[in-house]
Amino acid sequence: MHSHTRILLNGYKGRMGQAIMTIVESEGAIITAKTDVGDTLSACTGDYDAAIDFSFHSVTLPFIEWAASRNIPAVIGTTGHTQAERESILKFTTKIPIVWSGNYSVGVNLLNHLTAKAASVLKNGYDIELIEMHHHHKKDAPSGTAERLLEILRTSRDLDPTDEQHGRKGLVGERQPREIGVHAIRGGDIVGEHTVLFIGDGERIELTHKATDRKIFALGAVRAALWVAGKQPGLFTMQDVLGLY
Repeated sequence: MHSHTRILLNGYKGRMGQAIMTIVESEGAIITAKTDVGDTLSACTGDYDAAIDFSFHSVTLPFIEWAASRNIPAVIGTTGHTQAERESILKFTTKIPIVWSGNYSVGVNLLNHLTAKAASVLKNGYDIELIEMHHHHKKDAPSGTAERLLEILRTSRDLDPTDEQHGRKGLVGERQPREIGVHAIRGGDIVGEHTVLFIGDGERIELTHKATDRKIFALGAVRAALWVAGKQPGLFTMQDVLGLY
């Protein structure tokens, strides 16, 4: 039995990879191998209790395929996957346990939980708008966190992606009752902010999470790696890791 959970980190040169490396040992884990985009995985011949991926959307699939071939539980933090990439990755959940969340912050996952609860109560007469803000280096929009919130909202209202209105310009007409407004803001060094608004006549409810340090995502990802090590194959989220149902 090892005193520290042994982790293979993919994407160690990125912002999240660097953040994970600064906190991992304080959480009871250790990075025993690290790779980045373009590196070969064949050199990783050690024993690993879990693997964490914060790389690039096109890199995740071959990384998970390799992890599955070694029976290594995985945590996916990379965002921006195409639907085809996502479907291919999900096939490996029959072979290894995978924790896959768009955001590993404990606070954001509580926001997901509260959004689902609010949406179940605030149905007729409340318009929904979603605002997400990130730094100017972020390449995908909406963010993975926003996509998860949209999934929660669509489920609560029995909607589909065609009901989403991403930004508005020109003479767009009156807001439709089934519409979910989505707005992505990019600028400066914003780590991540997400706000869900339920807007009724005479009142407005806002649920907001603001991240000021990437450390919160790193802590959550390592917590997920500790949790998934030794689990049976399947697909899990941070809701499972945190016991939020």
